[in-house]
Amino acid sequence: MRDDNCIFCKIANGDIPAATIYEDEDFRVILDLGPATKGHALILPKNHFKDICEADAETAGKLFPLAAKIGAAMMKGPGADGFNVVQNNGSCAGQTVFHLHVHVIPRYEGGTEIVTWKPGKADAEELARTARIIKEAL
Repeated sequence: MRDDNCIFCKIANGDIPAATIYEDEDFRVILDLGPATKGHALILPKNHFKDICEADAETAGKLFPLAAKIGAAMMKGPGADGFNVVQNNGSCAGQTVFHLHVHVIPRYEGGTEIVTWKPGKADAEELARTARIIKEAL
């Protein structure tokens, strides 16, 4: 299932050229046009899902093993020292293209800080209350 109005569907299915680093029957992995670091890649499912919540279990289950494969190649090939795996859902979470995709961002010692946050504080009562609310929603 494709969305003919989705740019990532068009890229994933080869209608729009991109710097492809990996492809199989389910995914195309391309280099990001606005990279956070050298080698920043996007894993694009060939089928259209708005976000991870819409993805079928088979597609979702293949994302992390593929991200690990791509990240390992980034460390072996261009010599990254590590990598981040980032997946945004919803505009408030930073999603700008509403086609499920996973960022694999190579990290280099001494490089700029990205994908960071300052840890907040939560007491045991707040954690228990939040856990209960989430559990009830499952």
